Amino acid sequence: MMEELLAQIRACTLCKPFLPNDPKPVIRASKQSKILIIGQAPGQKVQNSGIPWDDLSGKELRRWLDVSNEQFYDTNLMAIMPMGMCFPGTGKSGDLPPRKECAPLWHDKVRAQMPNIQLTLLIGKYAQDYYLGNQAKENLTQTVAHFENYLPSYLPLPHPSPRNKIWMKKNDWFELQVVPVLQSIVAQLINS
Repeated sequence: MMEELLAQIRACTLCKPFLPNDPKPVIRASKQSKILIIGQAPGQKVQNSGIPWDDLSGKELRRWLDVSNEQFYDTNLMAIMPMGMCFPGTGKSGDLPPRKECAPLWHDKVRAQMPNIQLTLLIGKYAQDYYLGNQAKENLTQTVAHFENYLPSYLPLPHPSPRNKIWMKKNDWFELQVVPVLQSIVAQLINS
């Protein structure tokens, strides 16, 4: 069932008229996955490679998680499902927002096939707003600062993009308070 569903997603062309490239949905998941990573949408580099988080943002995310590439891409440990599964294109200040069609169409179906998920990482405001709804705080900074409110199910994170260096400098508490908790939880789940 999961393989059928992933094949359907990878064949999806719903957003084709709105995308700069041919659709190439990027997702990795299995029934055994323990951690679900929900980000925004693939960038152009990831769209080209087909490998999620195959960029500087992914390198930083793996550092935050304190996992190897092998662990990160092991679907028995981690599933990766963005809010928008194809590169949405570029706007004036970076990539466009994820397409809004993907999450309502696919997320519940994929999540229903993953009974072992014990933690969902919500990376960026789009994922946080979608999954936390009115439980999200007034902005991403406040939501991430109150990360403990959403545990054990969710852990909100900023996007690990190099574009967020200014945010990281202004919010050094993230590396001091959130990353160690994140690493501890991830280590426990990987070793369980």
